[in-house]
Amino acid sequence: MKKYIAELVGTFVLVLFGCGTAVVAGNLVGIVGIAFAFGFALIAAAYGIGPISGCHINPAVSLGVYTAGRMSVKDLLGYWVGQFMGGILAAWVLSMIVGGVAGGYDIHASGLGQDGWGPGYQGGYSMGAAFLFEFVATMIFLITILGSTQKKAPSGFAGLAIGITLVVIHIFGIHITGVSVNPARSFGPALLVGGQALSQVWLFFAAPFLGALVAGALFRFKTLEVDE
Repeated sequence: MKKYIAELVGTFVLVLFGCGTAVVAGNLVGIVGIAFAFGFALIAAAYGIGPISGCHINPAVSLGVYTAGRMSVKDLLGYWVGQFMGGILAAWVLSMIVGGVAGGYDIHASGLGQDGWGPGYQGGYSMGAAFLFEFVATMIFLITILGSTQKKAPSGFAGLAIGITLVVIHIFGIHITGVSVNPARSFGPALLVGGQALSQVWLFFAAPFLGALVAGALFRFKTLEVDE
């Protein structure tokens, strides 16, 4: 149970500070600032809860770890419950915070940093482009995670490598989809915002999960695993 609670806390930190920066300060810090907020939040969580749960804080990461043969089905399901609860709780807390701004805040009109695609969202990229980006970015993200945490990888540096990778992914992709690579990060804000955000959230499950399966298989079948 400690592991599942740790995943809830870590996901909460990632979504609150990442999406919170986008909503509250996005116009001040820009894409790079938002990217660093997500990356630094992940690094903080990695060193805070990593010793307990490994700090997946992302259902796609847990699926990739499971596919690589590094966790059980029981833990996979427990991690997913904690992660989605953390994402929803973070979105709710963020909605309470931004609701205190002078003049009020309409989350359905202004959003909570939700992901999306198409006309009216960021650069207006197509569904195909959004899916391809999320698939490839998640696959690369999982390769970094699984590679930097395997037995012969330098110890103590995985959190930094993973956090920096998430920063780069966001710098590249915020204008395309807002960047998910994490179904829990997408689902929490979409659930509260509703409308188009919720109708499009399927892509931010399908593409990251597919990317995670491919990356996990590369390690499961020793293609990228260091030889013993």
